[in-house]
Amino acid sequence: MREFRPLFGSYLLSTIGDELARVALTVLVYQRTDSALLSAVTFAISYLPWVLGGPVLAALADRLPRHRVLISSDVARAVLVATMAAPGMPLPVLLALLLLVSLCSPPFEAARSALMADVLEGDRYAVATSLTGVTAQVAQLIGFLLGGALLLQFSPAAALLLNAATFAVSAVWLGLGLQRRPAPGLEDAEEEVRSIWRDTAGGVRFIASTPRLVAIVGVLWVAALFVNAPEGIATPLGLQLQGTTAATGVLLAAAPAGTALGGLVVGRFCPPHLRERLLAPLVALSLGGVLLAGLVPWWLGTGTTAFVAVVALFFVAGVGGACSIPLNVAFVQAVPSAYRGRAFGVAAAGLAGVQGLGVVLAGLGAEALRPSTVVALSGAIGLVAVVVPLVTLRRTRPRPDGGDDGHVAPEVSAEGTSQA
Repeated sequence: MREFRPLFGSYLLSTIGDELARVALTVLVYQRTDSALLSAVTFAISYLPWVLGGPVLAALADRLPRHRVLISSDVARAVLVATMAAPGMPLPVLLALLLLVSLCSPPFEAARSALMADVLEGDRYAVATSLTGVTAQVAQLIGFLLGGALLLQFSPAAALLLNAATFAVSAVWLGLGLQRRPAPGLEDAEEEVRSIWRDTAGGVRFIASTPRLVAIVGVLWVAALFVNAPEGIATPLGLQLQGTTAATGVLLAAAPAGTALGGLVVGRFCPPHLRERLLAPLVALSLGGVLLAGLVPWWLGTGTTAFVAVVALFFVAGVGGACSIPLNVAFVQAVPSAYRGRAFGVAAAGLAGVQGLGVVLAGLGAEALRPSTVVALSGAIGLVAVVVPLVTLRRTRPRPDGGDDGHVAPEVSAEGTSQA
């Protein structure tokens, strides 16, 4: 548990800084260009590295000491974000630096996730996962609200400097608090010469050949594609409802606040068997909340009442986001320790890809349709699309005797090949 504290605390600091900088840059781009699409693209850039090289970069968490990966990633991000805060930085350079900062996320998140599973066992991991999930949502909430508040008083540079400071403090904390462990995937000379591309392919093959893992990531990706899409058009949606960009932070903060509450209830007060039963209702609640939020302007028009109703429904959708807790636990239980970094990289790469795609598609849709209409379509299409992976997940549920309803998870050899 001693090592959990720096893992937990550094994640909190980094998430606050990330969201603070993200809302600042998103508003800045919209103010300069008056384009919902470009604003959404800015929001989506942080997801791009996961799509371009997430599984490859995440494989570093299985090839290098995980504590070293965590510390190095935070140091690099602190330097890059501080550079972004330089006065007079052109917008294209800012976005390029943001892309470089985001390239540090795959190895960091893969190493953190894998180390969490090494440090904690059994239900302690499930409780810690829920706590980390709740913390992430609270951190997003703080970051979004703080970002909006800083924009009212200061320039985006202030938000970026604060973000750089969070990474620096995180690196120091991790350096002092983590035990030095050797890389889990490098136990002999043959392991050392393995190609990182082969490692990555092994992670992809392992997930693709395990029906339950395919179902888990399917639910996660489909839900994320449609639930997160409205984030990319929060600024134009706030203008539609309230006539001001200051509403952006509140709209973005509503879902994380709901997920924090939902994660606390599901992770802390629900036993494991109940968490699994709540999965489908939570997914439906999440997408249904988005659908209803998009329909609010049709019922109430615009103004304060409509704005409050939309925020409340985004909060409800966020409560449904607690479905990630049983999904995370099921994922970890199905993946051996030596493969967790790579498997997490594949899952997270797809997650980031669909989140970025959803955000960009929402921005593109908002160029032709009202933002609220795009939000409603996101919820409605998502409710239909998530049915298939949910049904598949239920069919691959492990039996009480340790089986998994006719599907046998492959045993993965050190070389990355799967054997029946």
